[in-house]
Amino acid sequence: MAGSAIAYETAFKEAGIISVDSVEELFDNAKAFASQPIPRGRNVTVITNAGGPGIVATDSCEKAGLGLTWLSTETIESLRAFLPPQASVINPVDVLGDASAERYLRALQVILKDPGVDAIIVILSPQAVTEPQKTAEAIIEAHRETPDKPILAVFMGGEAVAEAVRLLKENRIPVYEFPEKAVKTLRNMALYGEFISERYEEDIPEFERDIATVRRIIERAKVEDRTVLLSPETKAVMRAYGIRVPEGGFAQNLRQAITIANSIGYPVALKIVSPHILHKTDIGGVVLNIKSDYELENAYDNMIRNAATLMPQARIYGVEVQKMVPPGKEVIVGVHRDPQFGPIIMFGLGGIYVNLIKDVSFRLAPLSKRKAYDMIMETKAYTLLRGFRGEVPSDIESVIDVMLRISRLVMDFKEITELDVNPLFVYERGKNSLALDVKITLSFNR
Repeated sequence: MAGSAIAYETAFKEAGIISVDSVEELFDNAKAFASQPIPRGRNVTVITNAGGPGIVATDSCEKAGLGLTWLSTETIESLRAFLPPQASVINPVDVLGDASAERYLRALQVILKDPGVDAIIVILSPQAVTEPQKTAEAIIEAHRETPDKPILAVFMGGEAVAEAVRLLKENRIPVYEFPEKAVKTLRNMALYGEFISERYEEDIPEFERDIATVRRIIERAKVEDRTVLLSPETKAVMRAYGIRVPEGGFAQNLRQAITIANSIGYPVALKIVSPHILHKTDIGGVVLNIKSDYELENAYDNMIRNAATLMPQARIYGVEVQKMVPPGKEVIVGVHRDPQFGPIIMFGLGGIYVNLIKDVSFRLAPLSKRKAYDMIMETKAYTLLRGFRGEVPSDIESVIDVMLRISRLVMDFKEITELDVNPLFVYERGKNSLALDVKITLSFNR
């Protein structure tokens, strides 16, 4: 899921670079960034003389992730004092179709004083008594009085508002033909504001780790001309970096499998071990909840038979016997090494539907604790982990720890080009996480 486009988007986000979809949008953004202050937050107030464009603007704000300001009681009472009774004083503020320039000016002056307002979009739709040029002058005057909050104008009407638009441009007030363009620009301004307000250097954590063990595993794969680590090897890599995995072992035959199962205790899971079979469940290469030697023997025979039938070209090294563990919340932690930007870390909802749901976020390695936490918060997985509809909160701190350790791993070993921990079972707060299935792909040409 971390292709080239994702790599660039992730790098741009971390550098505070805003990407646009067209040259027109580039100039829409440029004129606002060049002339208006950066908003301190995402709370937008819309002032309009027409209900339709006002609703379009508010819907666009919601889609863009901007909030509509909850105006203070003082602001609402001040607006009621001079607006007609039919006017809306709840954001969006509708000053009505007969609004004069003076009415616009007074509404702007009142709203700009509200500390909860971060930015204003002023919409004018020409009607019988509308004063486009004088309204433009009112916007200019209000901005001069309160220059620390951005004002974006939307003057709809083409030739009917041409002089007013010219006046606004001359006085460095960005003006747009439609509400959606102003909202999209303001969204980008707000994102940049968040970037510059949150930008600070954070230490990259270090961990005790067994680098020598991982180096031996990678070198063995290189000697055997393998680019995919076997499941027991990936578990050993996880343990070397302090990431918990289920108890178990690797068996090359049925007798060894039964010995391991009896040593760790039933019930167990059985998984095929082959560098050529990445999606084990697709060929019956995973059997869960095996409770006896008899069930293990049947599962082993069926698994080897299925692999030989469905993937006859695959080399089967054996099976992995793994202690069954209690279910937890399923998340995924992944890595893709981009040729330009290096390792990109992924986090999201895990399990077999990860490629269907695609609830994921990305950051460039190395991760700091803050970056890891931000990644989690950007996904729907965060809602589940913090406790959904009365559920007990999950151990988010352990997920962050896993993400940081994987980040350190892929920074230490440039040979690792792909890594997936899916699923990572997350248990209740204080009960840690467990990496159930781990895939690691290598390249020796870098």
